[in-house]
Amino acid sequence: MLVAAGEGRRLGHETPKQFLPIAGVPMLHRALRPFTSHPDVRQVVVVLPASQASAPPGWLAALAGDQLRIVAGGAQRMDSVEQGIRALGAECMLVLVHDAARPLLRREIVAAVIDQARKGTGAIAAVPLSDTLKESGPVSGMPQIRRTIPRDGLWRAQTPQGFPRPMLERAFAAARKDGATGTDEAALVERIGEPVVLVPDSGWNIKVTTPEDLDLAELIAARQQP
Repeated sequence: MLVAAGEGRRLGHETPKQFLPIAGVPMLHRALRPFTSHPDVRQVVVVLPASQASAPPGWLAALAGDQLRIVAGGAQRMDSVEQGIRALGAECMLVLVHDAARPLLRREIVAAVIDQARKGTGAIAAVPLSDTLKESGPVSGMPQIRRTIPRDGLWRAQTPQGFPRPMLERAFAAARKDGATGTDEAALVERIGEPVVLVPDSGWNIKVTTPEDLDLAELIAARQQP
């Protein structure tokens, strides 16, 4: 499942973020490739804002069919992911969730996440932190350091995130019952006490959020070109 239901306003483009070109290829199209080309991926669901889901660009409409479905997302990420899960066929017993704003994913990471999820555990692509972390305190003017946080054992969560489907559905049901939310799917699975494995990923699997990210994605994509 590729989640692309946000508006992407921080980039400041009229074109929706997921359709912006990166080295000549729409961002969403780049994000799709590692999944549509993977022999173990049986179905892909693309979750878009309602207005785009009803009128997708021509290249995406041409891909739609039994193996690639386009659905409308909701107000929050949880809503959008749930809509995507519902659109999956009953035979899909492993679910991978990927941010369409991460267009530089390598297919071997998809394979590694699938391999771990097949073992009955959650699995997420992640990168160990290398920066020194500072926590700021509530002060007027410039932020002031409250403390330095040891980075040992800290990872930056990325996507894809993969889970056995029943586990993910239980996690969402529990969150709805408790009124809980999470910034990613792993956080919801953690809430119900299920283990989630960290799959070491590349720092090139960046999330495009700001204009600077878009510039960096262009440079990485150019380097990855054959």
